[in-house]
Amino acid sequence: MLLGLFNEMRAAKVPVSVRELLDLINALKHNMVFADLDEFYYLARTVMVKDERHFDKFDRAFAAYFNGLEKLDDFLQAMIPEEWLRKEFERYLTDEEKAQIQSLGGLDRLIEEFRKRLEEQKEKHSGGNKWIGTGGTSPFGSGGYNPEGIRIGDAGKRQGRAVKVWDQREYKNLDDQVELGTRNIKIALRRLRKFAREGAAEEFDLQGTIDHTARDGGLLNIQMRPERRNAVKLLLLLDIGGSMDAHVKVCEELFSACRTEFKHLEYFYFHNFIYESVWKNNLRRMSERTSTLDLLHKYGPDYKVVFVGDAAMAPYEITQPGGSVEHWNEEAGYVWMQRFMEKYKKLIWINPYPKDTWNYTASTGIIRELINNQMYPLTLQGLEEGMRFLAK
Repeated sequence: MLLGLFNEMRAAKVPVSVRELLDLINALKHNMVFADLDEFYYLARTVMVKDERHFDKFDRAFAAYFNGLEKLDDFLQAMIPEEWLRKEFERYLTDEEKAQIQSLGGLDRLIEEFRKRLEEQKEKHSGGNKWIGTGGTSPFGSGGYNPEGIRIGDAGKRQGRAVKVWDQREYKNLDDQVELGTRNIKIALRRLRKFAREGAAEEFDLQGTIDHTARDGGLLNIQMRPERRNAVKLLLLLDIGGSMDAHVKVCEELFSACRTEFKHLEYFYFHNFIYESVWKNNLRRMSERTSTLDLLHKYGPDYKVVFVGDAAMAPYEITQPGGSVEHWNEEAGYVWMQRFMEKYKKLIWINPYPKDTWNYTASTGIIRELINNQMYPLTLQGLEEGMRFLAK
C-alpha cells in the first residue's frame, strides 16, 4: 500500500526517497498511528516532506492515491479493521448526527453499505441518491447533501455535511513557481539570515539552564543570553512607475517582508535604471533626492544589494548619456551599475517578469551581462536562489 503512495508522490514531483518511505514504514511498525486517517496523513507528511513548499504537491498525491475507489477499499480492509473504522467515524459525529444516522440503520449499516457500493460501482457517478459520486443525496461521495455522508474526493460543491473529510488542502499555493505572497517571501528571505549576539541578556537559554541545573545538583539555575538578531545588511533599490505599475502588489509584499526580516535595511527608488540620484519619497522625488555617489560612499561593501525591476526599457536608457526618459543624465546608466558592481560583491536583480520572457527585451540581456547574470525571477525558487547567492 505504501509503495503506491510513494509512487504517487514521485509522480507529483515531491522530492522523496526510499529513505523516507522506510522511515514511514518503521513509524507504522512502532504504532505511532493506527486506524486514524488524519494522524496517518500528518505522520506521512512529517516524515516524507522536508520543505513546506511541497505540501500542496503532497496533498494532491495523497488525495489521488486514497481517492481511487479500489485503492480506498484496499486501504479500509487491509489497514483499518472495522471496529477501529467505526471508532474513527464516531469521533466526528455530534449527538444530533448520531441520532440522524439511525435513519440508515446505524453506523454498522453505513459502513456495510459503503463497502458494498465500492464493490458494485464500476464507473464515475454524479448526482442521485445511491452511487458514490459527486452531488446528490447519497451518503458517499463529494459535494452531496446527505447528513450521514462519507466524503471521497475533492469534486463537487461542499455542503458541509460529510462525516469525514479526506483531502483538505491547506497549503495550496506553496509551490516554488508561483508568484509570492508576503508569507512565502519571508520564508525565502530567511535563507539570507545571519545571526549575531548583541544587546542585553533577555532571551531564555534552555540548554544553558539545563547544563547549569545539572551542575548544581538539580537546583534550578535559570540562564539568560543575548537575543539573536539578524546581522545581515540589505540595500534594496526598487524600480517604480511605468511598466512596474503592473507589479505594485507583489513589490509591496516583497518590501513588507524585507522590513520584517531585516533589521539593517536601507531602501531607495529609481525609475527604469540607476543614474546619478535616487529617492525615498515618491511624492517628493523631484525635490528630495539622494546622490547615488553618496549612497555608494555611505553604505559599505558588507551590504547585500538587491535591485527589483522588470528590466524592460529602451537599450539607450542603459547605454547612452541622456538616455533617461525623465531627465538628462550626464553619465550612461551602465557606468553607475559598474560602480555598484565594483563596490558590492553580492548584488542581484529580482525580475517580476517570468524568466522565459527575458529574451524578448534587449535591455534585459544588457543588464544580465552587467551584473554577471545574477538575475532571478520573482518566484519562491528564484528568490531562494538569489538569497543563496547573497549568502555565499
